[in-house]
Amino acid sequence: MISLAGRDIVHSWGKFVLTGFGLGLLIGVTLTMAGVYRGMVDDARALLNNSGADLWVVQRDTQGPYAESSSLRDDVVRSVRGMPGVARAANVTYLTMQVQPTPTTGVPSVVPGVDDVRAMVVGFEPGQPGEPGYLVAGRHITQSHYEAVADVRTGFALGARIRIRRHDYTVVGLTRRMVSSGGDPMVFIPLKDAQEAQFLKDNDAIVNERARTAANPALNRPGVPGLLEAVQASQGNNRFVNAILVQVRPEFDTEAVAAPVRRWKHLEAYTRVQMEEILISKLIATSARQIAMFLVILAIVSAAIVAFIIYTMTLGKIREIAVLKLIGTRDRTIAGMILQQALGLGLIGFIVGKVAATAWAPVFPKYVLLESGDAVRGLAAVMVICALASTLAIRVALKIDPAAAIGG
Repeated sequence: MISLAGRDIVHSWGKFVLTGFGLGLLIGVTLTMAGVYRGMVDDARALLNNSGADLWVVQRDTQGPYAESSSLRDDVVRSVRGMPGVARAANVTYLTMQVQPTPTTGVPSVVPGVDDVRAMVVGFEPGQPGEPGYLVAGRHITQSHYEAVADVRTGFALGARIRIRRHDYTVVGLTRRMVSSGGDPMVFIPLKDAQEAQFLKDNDAIVNERARTAANPALNRPGVPGLLEAVQASQGNNRFVNAILVQVRPEFDTEAVAAPVRRWKHLEAYTRVQMEEILISKLIATSARQIAMFLVILAIVSAAIVAFIIYTMTLGKIREIAVLKLIGTRDRTIAGMILQQALGLGLIGFIVGKVAATAWAPVFPKYVLLESGDAVRGLAAVMVICALASTLAIRVALKIDPAAAIGG
């Protein structure tokens, strides 16, 4: 039997294709929104993977350096290293800030037109957990000060000079997919430099603080020489970090190592599973719900568009449908014709949407992860939506009087 739906599509192919293209762009936006959420989850997992840690030791009653502020003394790492089951442990600091490129003759500092870059500055100890796992260009940091390794998404080139707080750093290495949970690229610098950048005050604040200390009679006693200088020296030294990254020996259970840290060191310790739960279920939970709301709205809009288009096309064929009924065509055949048109429209829209989402995903400033599983589920959802949207047109078609075929 000749496909009535196919014949009708060929007859009005221009309108059908244009409608499918418009619907496809809407479906492309929907797939992109799902990819944005997948990218956020992948960024969070990449952050944990890149740290190289099995256990995160942080300030007590906090949820770690990625979700909220955490501060602990840098000498605590020595006692953690002595805990049973600990293979390696290292201090680390995290600071999200605007990193400014410093113009350098003959060396492109950053992507043209960009004045500064929002990045997560990571202070780490070379050869310890927290160090960038691999480089795509350049070398690792070998000096104790003023060298940096940057993610390629910062736009910084090898040899570029960048400013972090009061000091300039030379980019000696480039890495890839080293990002924060928010998708900001990372810049790695030596731990001591990062401690100074994060915790020390600017010069004017230091001068004011020293004046306040000198004016305090309890800290500036005439009969105690050297007291004021000792207090001011202690105020000028920073001995804090945000977390301790711990690698556990293979024969030990991670939770068994974390328990004595919580009990005896009066600190908080999170395993990989617990830290992933914090990042995904808490840190990006609000964004996930917002994206879900957008997906629901886009699905409703898509259904409305398909219903309107199929309904309009059906109204334009009242006489033809009446003729079909007059010659004895069954209602099931007429309903099948309309359903096939709706599904064909959805299929064209999905193909256009998938191609569009794949094309524009790399242009987004944040990572967009398009998974094949989401595409399959999206195709099924589009087919269901189109089938449901066709019911209105089917009801109208089935109510057409065959006498309309010979009416005026």
